[in-house]
Amino acid sequence: MENQEEFLKRADAHIFLANEQINEEVTSGEVSASFMYGMTRFNAWIAACEFESAEDMSTEKEKVIEYFSSQYKNMLEEHINNHIEHFDFKK
Repeated sequence: MENQEEFLKRADAHIFLANEQINEEVTSGEVSASFMYGMTRFNAWIAACEFESAEDMSTEKEKVIEYFSSQYKNMLEEHINNHIEHFDFKK
């Protein structure tokens, strides 16, 4: 991975934007859903850019889905475990 500090700055910028969108009319669940939808659209586009044709992409579709799914699962497990270990915040 490239510079960890830059990686975390980009992640924090996305989280900051998502947090700004939560208000009396828009719930955290709604923001989460649109955030995840945007992430999947972006990742599908990133994946598509790696292939020469739709046929090539179709052939590798399950590998692409498995890659992104496993990355998401690993990251989610890490952050849930972190919250369990440090469950000292108020809503």
